Amino acid sequence: MRQLLLIDPIAKLNIRKDSSLMLALALQRRGIETYVFFEEDFAIHNQGPQKLRVHSFKGSLGDDGIYLAGFETVGEKLVELGKTDLIHMRLDPPFDSRYLRILWMLDHLVSKGIRVMNDPRGIMHFNEKLYAYRSEGAVASYVGQSLRLADEFVGALREKPGALIIKPMDLYSGIGVEKLPIDGWKDRFEEKVKELAGPVIVQPFVEAVKRGEIRSLYFKGKELGTILKTPKEGEFLSNIAQGASFEAKALSETSRRRAEAIVKELLAHKVDWVAFDILDDSVSEVNITCPGLLVEVSYALKRNLADEVIDLIGG
Repeated sequence: MRQLLLIDPIAKLNIRKDSSLMLALALQRRGIETYVFFEEDFAIHNQGPQKLRVHSFKGSLGDDGIYLAGFETVGEKLVELGKTDLIHMRLDPPFDSRYLRILWMLDHLVSKGIRVMNDPRGIMHFNEKLYAYRSEGAVASYVGQSLRLADEFVGALREKPGALIIKPMDLYSGIGVEKLPIDGWKDRFEEKVKELAGPVIVQPFVEAVKRGEIRSLYFKGKELGTILKTPKEGEFLSNIAQGASFEAKALSETSRRRAEAIVKELLAHKVDWVAFDILDDSVSEVNITCPGLLVEVSYALKRNLADEVIDLIGG
């Protein structure tokens, strides 16, 4: 089975800890024919076999066997896609019109019998944040652009929060997330609506975030591993790229039950890769566009989880 990874430009990636590159190298080590390709390489048509320009690559892991020491492309060729090929959709959000166009194009390949993981229709169907807010025990959340309705939502909260979080629906890695005082958020809300040209998310600030946020990786219904991400002192974002620390962590029974209920539904839509963000047993995000932190979770668990992903693909 040939494996083809659609990835962002190499120059944009943090090579040392990129999940997609880690998987590509693990596939290559197994002797599996594997290539990467970029948006500029991708085209579809309705006149016979689909062809794709792909790139060979080389790279290596560091002494720990987890973090990458290097990665580069070393050649390219044109391949004809067939039903034994598997394309990995590994482009980072934002989920904007450009992203949606790529998903439409990938869906064309699916219609020709070519497998794509995660399935493009599954990605289109579920917004990573809004889907989480439907789950049991979700953090109270408002989504919209009306200040009046947002104010009513805040006023109706059973417990008055000390602060609010406002954030976009379609960004990632903590981009655009702001913490605002409960008595001074309204002007910024209206500014944020204008900046994003549409709805924003408003939530009470959950003090438990100071103790850390869970990231749990699932593939084909199996939990690969889980870590606790803890913000830097004085910060509120549990984002490793912004300095949060991390360590291995076991899921609570409540978190596991909630995650597995979501995984079961997503599998029915051919969404195999899922990364959960969980705060105080509440699922805060269901990452399905390009689930990350495979390197960090592997490092915390002291084993290369890309190998387990490959075993499950084979199954």
